[in-house]
Order: sequence, then C-alpha cells, then structure tokens
Amino acid sequence: MSERMQRLAQFCVDSRFEDLPPALVAQAKRHILDTFGATLAGAGSDVAKQARQVFDGETGSTLIWGTDQRTGAAQAAMLNGVAAHALELDDTGGCDHSGAVVLPAVMSAVSMSGQPVNGRELITAVVIGYEIGRRVLEACGSYSAHNGAGWHSTATCGVFGAAAASARILGLDIGQTVSALGIAGSFSGGLWAFIHDGSQSKKLHSGRAAEGGLLAARFAQRGITGPTRLFDDVWGGFLKTLASETAQPDALDADLGVVWKLARCSIKPHAACRGTHSAIDALGLLLDQLQVSADQVEDVQVSLCGFLQDMCGGRDVGTLAAAQMSLPYALATRLVQGHCRLEAYDDEQRGDPRIAHWMSRIRLEVDPQLSEDGEPVVSVRTVDGRQASLCVDPPLGAPGNPLSDAALEEKFFSLAVRVMPREQAAELLEQLWKLDELESAGTLDRWLT
Repeated sequence: MSERMQRLAQFCVDSRFEDLPPALVAQAKRHILDTFGATLAGAGSDVAKQARQVFDGETGSTLIWGTDQRTGAAQAAMLNGVAAHALELDDTGGCDHSGAVVLPAVMSAVSMSGQPVNGRELITAVVIGYEIGRRVLEACGSYSAHNGAGWHSTATCGVFGAAAASARILGLDIGQTVSALGIAGSFSGGLWAFIHDGSQSKKLHSGRAAEGGLLAARFAQRGITGPTRLFDDVWGGFLKTLASETAQPDALDADLGVVWKLARCSIKPHAACRGTHSAIDALGLLLDQLQVSADQVEDVQVSLCGFLQDMCGGRDVGTLAAAQMSLPYALATRLVQGHCRLEAYDDEQRGDPRIAHWMSRIRLEVDPQLSEDGEPVVSVRTVDGRQASLCVDPPLGAPGNPLSDAALEEKFFSLAVRVMPREQAAELLEQLWKLDELESAGTLDRWLT
C-alpha cells in the first residue's frame, strides 16, 4: 500500500472534532448552512425536477431536500447534489464546488448509518470531505491546470471528498477507507464540454460525484477492495492518467491536519460562475468611485487571463446555464439590474433588450501577463470622458473578504423561501447555527422537507 493513501485514510479515521480549530468549525457551519440554502432553491430548478423524474417510483427512506419525496440513499445523494449545484449558488474553492458534493453524500450516509450521528461528527465528516477533495485537486496541479485540461474538478476530484466523508460517517477502518478512496478513483469523471452550448451536464457532475463517493464507501464497507497505489506513478494511476504533465503528488499530504483546506473556500454572493465575481464587485465599486449610474457609462473593458476568457468569455445567454458562465452577461446585468442575484438570471431578464445593448459595450481582452489564477482588471469609461480601473482580489465571499453573518442569512432566506414558508426556514436556520450541539443530525430532515 502506498504511504500517501495510508496517511490520507488515517487522517479520515483519526481526525476528531476536538482537533478542529474553533474558527474552522464556525466556517464549516457557515458552508453547511449555505449549501442547504442553495440546495433548497435548486430543488425547484428545471434540471433538479427532470433528474427527480428519472428516479420516479424508486423507493427508499432518504429525503430529497426541498420536497416531500424519499428515495434510496445513493439516489438521494445524486439528486441533492444536482439541486445543490443547479443554480450556481453553492460554495467554491474546494474541489471546486465541495459543498454540493460532500454534504449530500454525508447526509445520505447519515440516513443509513443505523445509529444517530451527532452534529459534531457531521461537521467533522464535512471538513474531512472538503480536505481530501481539495488535496486531490492540488495534486493534479491545482484548478487552472486540471480544469484547463478539460476536466471538471468538481466531479473528478469531488468524488474523493464524498468518499472520504461517507467513509467517516459509516465508520470505516483505515484499510476500508483506502479501498473507498481507491474505488472513488475509478468513479471519477466529468468534462467541461458543456461550456460550448450551455448544456446541463455540469449540474449533474456534483450529484454524480456525491453518489459515486457514497457508493465507493459502501462497497468498501462490504469488503470490496480498491487499488492501494492509486496515487503512485504507475500505469492506470489517477495522477498519471488525468494529470500526467501537471501532477504534484506531494500536495496530497503536505501539512495534513495543520493546513485546513476548507479555510480557503468561498461563499458566493452572486448567482454566477465564481470566475465572474471579482469583475462584478469591481464594476460596482467603480460606479461608486466615479459616482455614476449605468446610463452615464460609455463602455466597460475587462483585461483577463486566457483561462478565464475560455471559461467565462461566452456571450450565449439562451439558457440559464450559459448565462451563469458568461462574464459579459454578469456585468451587463449588474449595470441594468444593479445586482447579480438569482432573479437577474430569470428568462425574462435574459431577454431584456437593455442587456443586449450593454453586452455590446463590454469588451474582454486577454492579457498574457496575467496569471492563469489571477483576477481580471475592470475599466469603466464614462460618457463625460473619465476613466477608472480596478482589480478586486479577493472578491466578496472569499475568506479574506467574507460575507457577514447577516448577508449570509439574507442569502439563505432568499433561497429557502422558494420551497418552504419563512417560519420553517427560520427554524432550520436556528438548527444549523447550533449544529455542533445537535444530538442527531438526522432530525434536520424535519425542516428540510
């Protein structure tokens, strides 16, 4: 068995709630709360409804959040994972979208664990899931390298986070956890091909990874073995196959248990790809700085790296999925609507002629000097000839520029009330803020229905 896999598995088995720094626990609760909010709203999306129809008639006891339906644990992990990512409002900066992968898997594992899982154990499993998923991505050479090669890391790396977190909830030992991670490697997949036509497959990736990770842990629990040399430089190994040019295997266990990867994750204030957020923030600050409204703006120029241009440079707004990946649309709707919340992406808003007008005045220019992980520079020119430029790094919602608790709660309510009465959302919120005191995480179902 490779030493690295042994260390990762040992970390999953041995980590204790008491080992987690208090600030990390507080942040974990915020991300869990945020993921539930995103999933509840996402349950009403077209793609989540279509996905639920696939499993019509399947029986089981695991809740599909935001509905009164129950299904098998693996199907629920998939369906809750799809809903979590359906509206691009879930967190980012882990595997990339760790919450949408890890929390659905963990809650499905809780539903089948056979005994009550307390809130502290739930938090611990979630932290472990974020940790492992992110470390696999960093071992692939990090975000721009792995995603730039065409892989969607939420799916390819997220499945490991879901497996690690599920293994923890199901009480797997070190050998079984190694197998769970090994099996997860074979369940890995997910391509960026959706970017060219705004197709919905991206929304399935988080669900598929949640389901795959949960199943990997369940197979390992029954004694099915997985490859123990998965991360070694061997034929068929994960890094050799998916990241042969960019692999950094040391990242798998460097500072394990000392540097916590959840601490680098961001909560999204805008209902768009995270790649657009810095520019949205910069545009808002520039309008304030120049003291102008949209009608006094001549044009907007964005200087960005090639990777961001490829990912978010599209101007197709025919579908919700395409519009949420479009930087020109995000800036246009910020000018027209004054915000980039979910309602700014409704069908009606996307067809607004003012949006088309502004999109024609937003120019993107690739700057080869910019790092592939760098944020863009936004320049606004006013009708009266003034000009100002700004780069916002980090954007709002990042650890270095966090959303306030009040803003987080406001986001949560705006999403949860799409599928439940405000009183119920308020009760759920109260439970989530005191998650570390809950005797049984399974009781959350009462408020998630």
